[in-house]
Amino acid sequence: MTPAMRAWRIRVFLATWLSYVGFYFCRRHISVAKKPLEAAAGWDTVTSSRVFATYLVAYAIGQFLASSMGPKLGMRKNVLIGMAASIAVTLVMGLTLSAPLMGGLLFINGVAQATGWSGNVGTMAGWFHKHERGRVMGLWSTNFTVGAIASGFAMSAVVDADYRYTFFLGAGVLALVWLNFYLNQRNKPEDVGLAPVDDPKTAVDEGRVPEVPMVGFLGLSPRAWTNLLLVAGFYFCAKFVRYAVWSWAPYFMESAYGKSTSAAGQWAILFDLCGLPGIYLTGWASDRFFASRRSEVAFIMCLAMTGAATWLYYSAGASFPIFITAVAVTGFTLYGPDALLSGAGAMDIGGRHRATFAAAVISGFGSTGPVVQELVIGKLYVKGGSLGPVFGVLLASCAASAFFCAILVWRNRRGGSGI
Repeated sequence: MTPAMRAWRIRVFLATWLSYVGFYFCRRHISVAKKPLEAAAGWDTVTSSRVFATYLVAYAIGQFLASSMGPKLGMRKNVLIGMAASIAVTLVMGLTLSAPLMGGLLFINGVAQATGWSGNVGTMAGWFHKHERGRVMGLWSTNFTVGAIASGFAMSAVVDADYRYTFFLGAGVLALVWLNFYLNQRNKPEDVGLAPVDDPKTAVDEGRVPEVPMVGFLGLSPRAWTNLLLVAGFYFCAKFVRYAVWSWAPYFMESAYGKSTSAAGQWAILFDLCGLPGIYLTGWASDRFFASRRSEVAFIMCLAMTGAATWLYYSAGASFPIFITAVAVTGFTLYGPDALLSGAGAMDIGGRHRATFAAAVISGFGSTGPVVQELVIGKLYVKGGSLGPVFGVLLASCAASAFFCAILVWRNRRGGSGI
């Protein structure tokens, strides 16, 4: 590798990583400011759920738009436009208490935020080859955990003074990130006069059934489409759980355990903090011990996550220390397979030229999970008045995610047709 290639890979890695961290500063305020915003606007829990669900609906729709618009505009333009729109609407969010207007702004923000993951994954696919994606993307995918942690701390630090500060702070941080991305991101090595990255043939590939060329529907073979839909099913369940914790854990800590808004926001960060080592270890292990087969290590982690969710379900009425410990263990076991299959897995399915499309489709299907959880969990809690039914739904989602990974593993064992 030439010094120029190494330098540009570092620049692109950092620019895209920081970009996705920055997106969270115009996203995390939704959960941290939920309770005080409810009080200021006079909304009940159901109204709040419906308002914030507009963001999740738009985010899911935006992923499918990104699957077509991203490749046409190019990753660079797509992400820059998305960040700029998110900055603008986040500033306005801090100035309104109108439920319809807030819902409209959140819808725009959801579409804008949807450009981030697929656009940046597509960029990374152009700069790194197949057999380093597990460890590289394991490190790179810490961006959404770091983003959640950093934005959570920042929002918790200002929310008690005035919940509106969470919106203004988020827009300011993402504006700085936008400038850094503009200066340092390029879509592929050829854009700066370097040779394209080729996938080396290694011992990892021995014995595998060759992939069918990407000449099928929308550029993907039937085999690839099957893998894509299985990963999408997994991602629906994984994002159901992840967004349920993000959106409702601080709320439940205030309502059920009597924590202050600030303290609840800080305790909730433990979920993301424990996810950091899980992300890197899962990606590293997929390359080191599982011959770049992502689904096998993901299946093991999902089984462990289901165990943690079972513990959470059966200790639903227990003390706060048990509750927060179970949440932390769930974070460790969830984030690894979540990041691995939606990042490196999407690259493996789509290849270098269709990675943006594959990542967008996976994230699009997966992003319907957060919509469902936002509407279902609020109603379950209000109706039952306890956390038991909520944890039961989360347990079912964890078990379903393990099931989808099990099918991918089975496909691998039958002849290398999985991922």
